[in-house]
Amino acid sequence: MGQDDESSGNPPAPESVVAATARRSRSRQARLAALLLLLVVIVAATVRVVVATGPPTWDELRERAGLTNRDRLVIGVKDDQPGVAQKLENGAFEGFDIEIAYMIAEDLGFDAPEVTLLAIESEDRARRQARDASGSFVTVDLVVASYSITEQRQGQGVVFSFPYLETEQSVVTLASDSRKVASLRDLDRAKVCTLGTSTSERRLRDAGASPIGRNRISECIQALYDRQVDAVTTDAAILAGFVGPRPPGELPPAVKLRGRQELQHWDIGEEAAEKWGVNTGPNPAMRDLVNLSLQQSAEGPDGYRWKAAFDRYLASEQQYSNLQQVAVGRQPEPEEKVEVRQWPWERWALPSPSRPRSGAPTVAREPSRRNRRSSGC
Repeated sequence: MGQDDESSGNPPAPESVVAATARRSRSRQARLAALLLLLVVIVAATVRVVVATGPPTWDELRERAGLTNRDRLVIGVKDDQPGVAQKLENGAFEGFDIEIAYMIAEDLGFDAPEVTLLAIESEDRARRQARDASGSFVTVDLVVASYSITEQRQGQGVVFSFPYLETEQSVVTLASDSRKVASLRDLDRAKVCTLGTSTSERRLRDAGASPIGRNRISECIQALYDRQVDAVTTDAAILAGFVGPRPPGELPPAVKLRGRQELQHWDIGEEAAEKWGVNTGPNPAMRDLVNLSLQQSAEGPDGYRWKAAFDRYLASEQQYSNLQQVAVGRQPEPEEKVEVRQWPWERWALPSPSRPRSGAPTVAREPSRRNRRSSGC
């Protein structure tokens, strides 16, 4: 009768059960809190390691490239190359290179109204010097001007992006000329005009031709119309724009040619490919941003932008160039991979790391009827 409930084998009082349950609950909460704290420490340490040793973000690349507080991007382009880059009477530019320039600018964070295009001469492309509206030389941010990537130019300090177009050297003559041109050797002792800073001059000398250099390809074509030279040679993508007729209803070009005559486009069997790149200047971050844009165009969901520009301006000229291929109809594969740092939630929300400002897919910009055509090398 005098024994307590525990010694008598009776169940513990309800308050004892509650106390034991509370102790177990507090223990679980403590363990959970400790686990969460450990996870936070691990994540924080991982973030610090990734930030310290991993690739930069897109925003960091823009800051390193000096674009963060910029409201305008200046790009040097050609103005006398139909189909590639041509200036029209109303001051607008059009052509394949122009579309590529706007595509890259968009991926760098600049809308079309924030882009200034300046005509640049071939000899000034390496220095990135173009004349502005006042006639003064200014340094452009990028050069997108049918600029062939060569070891010599790279050795002289030109920093190129990944290639964005592959074409080859070709020749045009007057259609009335009975000369058949199957190789540069068929131009032995002929007067052949080409761009003075192009990759074509050495090949002409090796073939026995007499090269005549000009700073603008339109000057070479005019010399051919005037029969001052026998032929013109440069990249096929440039020459093709002078071979076919201008589509009806288009605005005339600002660079005028006199006495236009029908031309014959010749495939001279050159094995060496001419790959065009963007002169990005010496800033590595600017080069990486441009390469990232071209990488996304080649491999990402926005690849139709390159194809739309190619089909409109270059593929449409193929019918007038006979067997000479104007250019390869696919974007060259990037030579390496540009990496930018993105967290998983950014990858889910932002499918294109090169343009984090835009969550929605870009709608292809329909080139206006104001603009069309151009050339370079």
